[in-house]
Order: sequence, then C-alpha cells, then structure tokens
Amino acid sequence: MIRLIDVYKEYDNGTKALKGVSLRIDDGEFVFLVGPSGSGKSTIIKLITAEIALTDGRLMVNGYNLNNITPRQVPYMRRTLGIIFQDFRLIEKKTVYENLSFAMRAVGASNRELRRRIPYVLQLVGLEQKADRYPGQLSGGEQQRVAIARALVNNPSMIIADEPTGNLDPQRSLEIMMLLERINELGTTVLVVTHEKALVNRFDKRVVAIENGRIISDRTGGYYNGEKI
Repeated sequence: MIRLIDVYKEYDNGTKALKGVSLRIDDGEFVFLVGPSGSGKSTIIKLITAEIALTDGRLMVNGYNLNNITPRQVPYMRRTLGIIFQDFRLIEKKTVYENLSFAMRAVGASNRELRRRIPYVLQLVGLEQKADRYPGQLSGGEQQRVAIARALVNNPSMIIADEPTGNLDPQRSLEIMMLLERINELGTTVLVVTHEKALVNRFDKRVVAIENGRIISDRTGGYYNGEKI
C-alpha cells in the first residue's frame, strides 16, 4: 500500500513541486497517474522510491515509513517495488536471461531460484523463446517486455511504470498496457505514470490527475484531461 498524507516537496532551487498531495493506493489496484510535464508526477515517483526526501507531510510505502526510514532499510523497501522505465535500461552485453539473472543475483537469489523464476516470468511476458537474445536483437516493444520481466522477476508487491510507452508506437503501447493489466489481474499492484491521454482512455481504470503540484481529480472510469471527469 502507498499512502501520501498532505505531502509537500520543495527543491533546493525553490521549486515547489508538490503542494499538499494526499493519495492512497491499496494493494491490488491499477492506477494511472497523469498530468502535463512539470506537474509533479516524477516527484511522486522519486519520493515513493526514496530517491528524494519529502519536505513535509507523511509517506508510507508497503509497510515502511519513509519519514524515518534508515539508509540500511531503503534497499529492502525498494525490493517491494518493480520499476519500469521509458528507456528500458537493459544491459546491452547481456542476454535477456542474463539481464534477469543479474537483477535476481543483486538481491541474493540462488541458482535454483533463477531456474524456477526466470522461465515463468519470460513466459508471462511472451518472450520464452528469446531468452538467449541480446537487447539489440529485439524490437522496442520486446525490449520493454524484458524490462517488465526484470521488474517482476523478484516478485515485488507493486510495479511502477514511469512513461513505459514513451518510445513505442501506438500498437506496441497498447500491447504493453494490456500486459500490465494482466499482471495486475494476477495480484500485483500497478501504478502507471503517463501523459498519453488516448492510451489512458482505452482502459476503465482509476485515473489520478495532477497539475501544478496538486491532485485535481481522482476517478475510476473517468477520462483524463476533462473529457469525462
């Protein structure tokens, strides 16, 4: 569960990125976080992942209180999260299987766990036949599927997808979003950060809209950007 309570964030340069944001995401939810560039979306993600600290308010992430979390606890908190980036961030000189095994070994997984988990996750994202390929041998959509598999491989309770379709064409974007929907149906909480109005409007999900550091709407089944809010 994610909970922001009256959260403020002011950067050192004086930019007031968040101005009293309160937001609760329960286990098992699928949520779109939408808004224009500079609205505060990225700041919320950086706070949730403990990349930055809040200025005021309260923040809870999967049982961790980020107001007083210690540096030693941060890696354990981050293991409850799987992060998917717009630019994939795959290791080019490693195969698909090796990219996933690298992520698992980073948290101390055994060879037995690798052999059990990686084939399952690759099958889930539809890449079971491409475990030995390198990222450069894959399409953009396939690379994003590898990135999703990497986010899933350590069995996080929540996936955060930060503009996951920004580098993809509309058809591949729709396929990626449908895959995230399926992952959510299997029990993983999903938070998708995006500014793609048309894509959001294809799905009947909760849509949280933020603008100028404040949440301006929070609806399930509503349409982004005033079409049906």
